[in-house]
Amino acid sequence: MCCFSRHVDLVSNTNIFARSSKQGRQFVVYSMNIQTKEDLAMILPIPVPSGSPDDAVRFISLKGYATFFDDMPRGFPQPRAKNGNKDIDSLSAKPKLPVVDVGDFGASFVPSIRDFGRLDERFRLPEAAWDQLPRYRDYGFAVFKLKEGEAKKQQKVHPMAFEFPRANPLEKKLFFPTVHIHDGKVHPEAEFDHILYCQATGGETLPMREWVESFQLASQFLKVDKTEGIVDGASHCHVRAVRGKRKNEDILV
Repeated sequence: MCCFSRHVDLVSNTNIFARSSKQGRQFVVYSMNIQTKEDLAMILPIPVPSGSPDDAVRFISLKGYATFFDDMPRGFPQPRAKNGNKDIDSLSAKPKLPVVDVGDFGASFVPSIRDFGRLDERFRLPEAAWDQLPRYRDYGFAVFKLKEGEAKKQQKVHPMAFEFPRANPLEKKLFFPTVHIHDGKVHPEAEFDHILYCQATGGETLPMREWVESFQLASQFLKVDKTEGIVDGASHCHVRAVRGKRKNEDILV
């Protein structure tokens, strides 16, 4: 799942796709069902280089391919898984973070924890939450703000997509943002309800005991021309289910 700036009543059916991009960058596509009574934002911590500029993350609209994760399982006819505040003064002098319209969302890249002061208060996490997650001190954050009215009903959120620069551009691993914060607090364990998809086109080595390979090339079951270059149509996809109570952390493969 992910981190939310306000309380959510229900989050379920999370789907995440990851693939290496060019020049040490990575794609992420994210979707879930959500029910809440408040305007809020979804916050995804991402490992970016220290000092990344405000435009380091490229947000990609997949509103024209809202069925991305509905089509993805078609490549897997068999079962899809094998069980498998001191900075406030300095921030006040900085401009507000730019907001990009990405389909049904407004999206911003927050270069560091201290830059959250440049966002509307409704779309930040309590500072105490980050104190419990020291490993994110050097991370950046992709923030998706549900537009007015969209957050106040149970709905399936159309895929949110972006491309980010990796902190270590030579790393041959894919990052899946899965740490949970749903009530402003960090719990050591969390309930997972995820289907993870990926393409290992950047030299990654997937543990085959956990991942299932598609029977076909991606172009045979996805509308690759609508993915804005995120999916390599000439390669296979892989899938892994992650469900149940687990350590509350991101997944790197």
